[in-house]
Amino acid sequence: MKKVMIVAVLLLSMSVSKANFADTAHLYNPLANAEAGIAKAVAQAKKEHKFVFIQAGGNWCIWCLRFNNFITQDAQIDSLVKANFIVYHLNYSKENFNLPVFAKYGFPQRFGFPVFIILDGDGHYIHTQNSAYLEENKGYNKEKVMDFFSSWTPAALDPKNYTNPM
Repeated sequence: MKKVMIVAVLLLSMSVSKANFADTAHLYNPLANAEAGIAKAVAQAKKEHKFVFIQAGGNWCIWCLRFNNFITQDAQIDSLVKANFIVYHLNYSKENFNLPVFAKYGFPQRFGFPVFIILDGDGHYIHTQNSAYLEENKGYNKEKVMDFFSSWTPAALDPKNYTNPM
């Protein structure tokens, strides 16, 4: 009976893990019109007084899937992202490299994947982030990820928050 219970628990945990991975395995849509998708994200960001966070990569990229899981499964990071950004997943794969879009943002693929691009609510390019600086072991460092997102929020770049100390 113990063996049956152990096997049942193992099978259940494997199916839950597989289901969680399957949810993110199609994070990127190779068929999506990236220009239109980003324009829609920018329009929503402008309306909601947020910025656009573009996570570029592909469903083939384990680090891309790990990052998405990391930021969405941590309540503090998820809250920070949702409060300040509209998220768009920009595909880069053999099915669709989206080269004109990557060129428009200064060829961020040079940093590898995932790579992050921040746009303001008007669609103006603000920043590219090499995700390697946020990694730790086989995952990501929460403090570094929180600092990254906090440093590129609309409030962080609002001149009204910086007064002349004189």
